[in-house]
Amino acid sequence: MTPTPLSPPERIGFIGLGQMGAPMVRNLARAGFKVAVGDANAQAVARVGAEIACEAPASLAALGAACRVVITMLPDGNAVREVVLAMNLPRDAIVIDMSSSSPMGTRDLGRALAERGVALVDAPVSGGVKKAVDGSLSIMAGGDPATIEHVRPVLTAMGKQIFLTGPLGSGHAMKALNNYVSAAGLAAAAEAVLAGSRFGLDPAAIVAILNASTGKNNSTENKFPQFVLSRAFNSGFSLGLMVKDLRTALDVAHATGTPAPLGEACVEAWARAEQLLGGQADHTAVVKYWERLAGSEIKGG
Repeated sequence: MTPTPLSPPERIGFIGLGQMGAPMVRNLARAGFKVAVGDANAQAVARVGAEIACEAPASLAALGAACRVVITMLPDGNAVREVVLAMNLPRDAIVIDMSSSSPMGTRDLGRALAERGVALVDAPVSGGVKKAVDGSLSIMAGGDPATIEHVRPVLTAMGKQIFLTGPLGSGHAMKALNNYVSAAGLAAAAEAVLAGSRFGLDPAAIVAILNASTGKNNSTENKFPQFVLSRAFNSGFSLGLMVKDLRTALDVAHATGTPAPLGEACVEAWARAEQLLGGQADHTAVVKYWERLAGSEIKGG
């Protein structure tokens, strides 16, 4: 028998109130769900509490006891595992990991939770802070299809498109592979715009022509105009997290015996950029790494 889909005012636990998590919680509350929130940063909890009606249980155990569904939006799978296994969740609870975690680690966590009678769905997101704010994220959901359908109303409160990717771990694999393609596109665009500008072309014209031609990708359409040519470099997603996701994508390739020479080169270049710029730099600032190699700066205006 397929469980009835959850509906407001079901209480949802949410752990991780960073740049992505905070607006996602706001959208859950806007959809009518009760929310109980947690974060290692007490100020983040206070900020969210000042914006929406929510509960802030005193401990992970208390949060787990109050909610049948708990969402994690944390930096990596290790943090997710540490938090979730400390919650002492009741049987029949559901954990939705919306972080960018390792798919292999997700499967291990799924087995550990199953022994406790707890279901796990991996449901990472794509779209960045802007789409987290307006509730139009793309969500890649892996796990038991009946469990995903049960929590679908929770996911649709935060995302516009829900993709069922397959068994547990497949959502995290898809997210890492997506970010690899995104990172490779940004690197290719950086090299092209730098080469073109050093040849005498106007960077803004290069980007406009790419976007009217076959070279168009998400970076030329969105990241270059908003964050690179403007020199803002403030997309809200860090360089360190992108490097983590690139390494995860390469792990997927290696685990499946898939040759990935371009992936290996991409990881190497981005890792060097992280060493130079620091992991807290915005991932669009990776362009500065290519600029330093070239000895010139892209002037966008």
